[in-house]
Amino acid sequence: MRNDELLSDDRASIVRSPDPAQVRAVETAIALPAHVVQAKGHGHAGTAMALAPVAHVLYSRVLRHDPADPSWEGRDRVILSAGHASLLLYVQLLLTGYGLEPSDLERSRGLDSRTPGHPELGHTPGIELSTGPLGQGVASAVGMSLASRRDEALHGAGTGLFDPTVWVIAGDGCLEEGISGEASSLAGTLGLDNLVMLWDDNRITIDGPTDLAFTEDVRARYRAYGWRVLEIDDPLDLDAVEGVLREARERTGRPTFVAIRTTIGFPSPARAGTAAAHAGAFGVDDVAEVKRILRFPPDAGLEDLIPDEVLAHTRQALDRGARMREEWLIRFAEWERTHRAESSRRRVLSRGGDPEALARELDTVSAGIPEPGASVATRATNGRVLNALAPQGVLWGGSADLSDSTSVAVPGTGVDAAHPGGDFIRFGVREHAMAAILTGIAVHGLWRPFGSTYLAFSDYQRPSIRLAALMRQPVVYVYTHDSVAVGEDGPTHQPVEQIASLRTVPHLDVVRPADAHEVVGVWRRLVHDRMHPTALVLSRQGVPVAPAGAPPDPDLIARGAYVAWMNGRGADAAILATGSELSLAIEAAKHLADEGVQVRVVSMPCETWFEREPADYRAEVLPSSLRARVVVEAGRGAGWYKWVGLDGAVVSVEDFGESGPGAAVLERRGITIGNVVEAVRRVIAGV
Repeated sequence: MRNDELLSDDRASIVRSPDPAQVRAVETAIALPAHVVQAKGHGHAGTAMALAPVAHVLYSRVLRHDPADPSWEGRDRVILSAGHASLLLYVQLLLTGYGLEPSDLERSRGLDSRTPGHPELGHTPGIELSTGPLGQGVASAVGMSLASRRDEALHGAGTGLFDPTVWVIAGDGCLEEGISGEASSLAGTLGLDNLVMLWDDNRITIDGPTDLAFTEDVRARYRAYGWRVLEIDDPLDLDAVEGVLREARERTGRPTFVAIRTTIGFPSPARAGTAAAHAGAFGVDDVAEVKRILRFPPDAGLEDLIPDEVLAHTRQALDRGARMREEWLIRFAEWERTHRAESSRRRVLSRGGDPEALARELDTVSAGIPEPGASVATRATNGRVLNALAPQGVLWGGSADLSDSTSVAVPGTGVDAAHPGGDFIRFGVREHAMAAILTGIAVHGLWRPFGSTYLAFSDYQRPSIRLAALMRQPVVYVYTHDSVAVGEDGPTHQPVEQIASLRTVPHLDVVRPADAHEVVGVWRRLVHDRMHPTALVLSRQGVPVAPAGAPPDPDLIARGAYVAWMNGRGADAAILATGSELSLAIEAAKHLADEGVQVRVVSMPCETWFEREPADYRAEVLPSSLRARVVVEAGRGAGWYKWVGLDGAVVSVEDFGESGPGAAVLERRGITIGNVVEAVRRVIAGV
């Protein structure tokens, strides 16, 4: 039936199903986004309206979930990568019984509402991931899929208890973003058959038809990635939709791509199928006509659009979910009884590992650190830590095709289609997707994920890092080749602005250890911190072990900053340093001490850790009366003025590097003992 015929027919529903209650529920799900956005004057109704029939079938007929227990371990996961269509999820969460009320829809996009403009983890029951930047949800869903398959492979013993279906809803914009292609390619290579992508093929973006900039054969692309491709030609035929969704969740050794041909904003007479349906209110008259087409009074209010008979039908999801959860719990109890080793191991992992065992492994690494004065790259020590912790099973990750160079190679078998329980992940040259995949693994909850590349390439990952920080997910980004000391590879590979830039991300801990002892000390804290992502910044070149002459106190390292070396009371000046520049700072301090200057050197591996310390400890390390302060770091220095103030100075790298030996580039860019000494003299003279 053509759209104009549907719109002219006042007698029949546009939704087709032999079940009148299901038809009415879908009419409600289509009408609500149009009404809510019109009432508020802003928001995104078009996609939420077009996909409402599919979402209804998914949540009421296909999805394994229990609205009364949103955190039930056996549930499927639903990720809305096209996060602007958040009303699509909120409507289903309201209708199926997740605890939302009509007033929550009215308050959507408002301060402190449970229905923010884009889905946010922790704000709304039933939301599995914060999404919004397009394509991110696709890649993080790949991470969830990887983690679930590994969980089942290592613990499930063929029961299927820990292998849910991960559903990700994506639009044209998501598939235009490069991150989705990176992640989808890897998902096909790894045979993630617990992953289903529902693609809203509406052929509309904000600027107009997608063919203005997007003309590829998306279905052929996904077949080339190794995905199975299914079609939903008519989302208004609910039985047909259910058949395809049930087929999609069948395990075939490949991820599944479901192309859904929709009309954005349907059945709006004025905006359906146009870019105007993407955002904003449709207009009073148009929304009234939408309601009439959906067999509601044109002036129906929010409560009128949710009839009691609709709730009676959709809230059957509570009974259905309770039955599924109870059946799962019975199977889970049997699994615990018959698989005690797997059960015990999984419980330990869910708690973050065995603290005593982790401490013993780190003690072993610490005992193997060379004597003071030896030259060891911090990336090398970090590699030894990862290898020591690997048998404990708490860490899981890999690199963007750089495992040997960044020293994150661990023993064992890599993940592939035949080995979902592999010991590490080969991400390939996919830095952006790697970062978002790590977020999905972290949200799954069993492992502390890590991924590694060169620091200069962290720029590829910024949107994913930002979302991990927003969600407080404990991802560890291992960055090596941390400064212009990279040397001969030249300025394209020599990070200058990256450390300072990463330090601006809220809730991201940027940690730059100075030597082997600080690397181990940092990990003593990291293995227990499950609330913050961490950028661990490491040197390629060798740096002196214990540059102060003796190993530092591990407890002080974990506090973010400590006095590493001091002449007298250190009352005349303070030199602050991180990473490879700590040894240089200590040498400069010794020169000043020979001149009678009472100078202290403060190692600050992580300023955010230090900021969380009590005020009395911070004052002990950096007394407020000590105004003569100098920072030295081989990167941009703007962020350091918060520590040195207007009276202090920063010795830093303020231009890109150049190709040449690392030591020569550092000297040319001013990272020298002499420059630090001169800076301290100037600051003392000016205070």
